Amino acid sequence: MTKTEYDKVQPYMTKDGSVIRELMHPGVHGDGDSALSLAEATVPAGSATFLHKHRKSEEIYYITEGTGNMVLGGERFRVTMGDTILIPRCIPHKIENTEKGPLKLMCCCSPPYSHDDTELILE
Repeated sequence: MTKTEYDKVQPYMTKDGSVIRELMHPGVHGDGDSALSLAEATVPAGSATFLHKHRKSEEIYYITEGTGNMVLGGERFRVTMGDTILIPRCIPHKIENTEKGPLKLMCCCSPPYSHDDTELILE
């Protein structure tokens, strides 16, 4: 069993511009063989991630705090606390924080998140 403690995990900025705290990533926690990762992402007030896609990973976002807009492929829709979004691999996506406070979400990736698998898309 692998365990992490929230306060001991240092947040960092991902290639898409969000600040994440990797709560479980096989390259950091455990033996490196897990097929998924879990992170808490924060998008500051009034900002957005860069439009991007992942060639290998699919993701699930679960909104834990705040409200914003999600761009997923050709769709644009409102997201708020309690919403869950499936992001298939190779689908361009981004999330925008439209509120005055932080937009927070849990992000599960399989295979695990990698900067190398993140392709930014010019808008």
